Parts: sequence; structure tokens; C-alpha cells
Amino acid sequence: MRIEGAKFLKSGEEQDFSFVAPVAAFDINSDGAEDVSFEGEVRIEGKVGFTGEVYRVEGEIAVTKNFNCDRCLVPVKREEIYALREDFADTVRDDAFLLAASGDIELYDAVRETIIAAQPAANYCRDDCLGLCRVCGKNLNDGDCGCDRQVIDPRLAVLGDFFSEKR
Repeated sequence: MRIEGAKFLKSGEEQDFSFVAPVAAFDINSDGAEDVSFEGEVRIEGKVGFTGEVYRVEGEIAVTKNFNCDRCLVPVKREEIYALREDFADTVRDDAFLLAASGDIELYDAVRETIIAAQPAANYCRDDCLGLCRVCGKNLNDGDCGCDRQVIDPRLAVLGDFFSEKR
């Protein structure tokens, strides 16, 4: 996945790009996350522009992600969109990727790093997922189970007994 001709851009000019590549080309399923996988194709669209110092790549990455919800354990398959914003330079810099020897922009590493860095610490089927009942294990997104899930701090449990006694 190369953006060719970027080195010919003048300051302020932009060039559109669009790529589609198989997930396997990015080696993102072997990053150690056993419960998350990606499938199908990775689609990348965006623009590259020259700022006068660096070639700035901005766009979006779309990929299908498979995981089990960390709260309710339901399998989820959904398309996720990640923002791509990376700089490329023709000299070594701490804040930019290096241009290819031909002067082209090679996107594989930038796309791979963007996808991996965008992964959350926990994956949920939806933001307001209720999870599983800790008493019976029912998925609370499907409705309440009726279990008493009130948790009393064991240090204060004695007080509950104190007030329930009739004096």
C-alpha cells in the first residue's frame, strides 16, 4: 500500500488515496489479544498533504472486529472505524515515519500501529451493557432475573443485624 508521487506535492497541496487490503497483510491478529480478532478487508481512505516539513496522512481505517463482550460474554461482530493521522518525512525524525527510498509513502506500519493502539482495555457489546447477574449468571441485557444482587460491605453487615432486631 503505497502512496506514490507524494514527494512531488508542493506545500499546501493534497492528494486523495484509497486502498483495500486483506487483514492478514497487517498481522494484527497475532498481537497477543486472544479474545479479539479482525476479519475480511481493511479499507483505508484519506488525503496526503505536504506541510512544508512533513507529508501528513489523514483519513479513516475501517475493519471488521470480532470479540466477546467483557461484561455479558455475548459474541460481537462489527465494523469499526479508526482515525488515521500520521506524518512522514524524508529524514529520520522522532515524530514521523520515514518515507520509502523511492520517496513514496508506505502505509502498512502506520495502519497496523493505528489499529493496535486504538484497541480499548475492555470491549463491550454496547456502552450501557448491564453484564451478567453475579448470582444466577443471566444476561441482564435480556431482562432482570429477580435475584437479590445487593452487596453489603462485610464490615457493615453487623449493623444490619443490629437494626433488624426488635428491642
